[in-house]
Amino acid sequence: MVVGAFPIAKLLYLGVRQISKPLANRIKAGARRSEFFRTYICLPPAQFYHWVEMRAKMRIMGFRGAAIKPLNEEAAADLGAELLGEGIIFLVGGGCMVLEYSRQAANSRRKEEEMEARLKAMEAEIARLGLQTDELDARARAAERRQMAAK
Repeated sequence: MVVGAFPIAKLLYLGVRQISKPLANRIKAGARRSEFFRTYICLPPAQFYHWVEMRAKMRIMGFRGAAIKPLNEEAAADLGAELLGEGIIFLVGGGCMVLEYSRQAANSRRKEEEMEARLKAMEAEIARLGLQTDELDARARAAERRQMAAK
């Protein structure tokens, strides 16, 4: 049962990740069409990403005080939609990793609890057998005394 469940969970996670790519592409297409999405969701991260990227490139090349011109709206919308799509795929992948980790942790915790229960059952059995051994030992000594008294 456990062996069969493991590949099914992996296939399920892989399926979710594969579904997230077309979903991200649909969201990107909607972002390119919608004025609200374009203005408030796509453009600001794209402009910020462009600013950080250009600033890093300028510093690497030795230009310190150069002003960075913002991207035009169409390029920024495309870049923002790409960033949004990649972010969605990253979040879905991260969510799958978190779910897998929690599943593995739950399995580990369950196995540990089972081992603990078995250990306690064994300890109780050992204690019971110890008492039984003591009782049998006492009976044997009593029988031995009776036998010695009868002689």
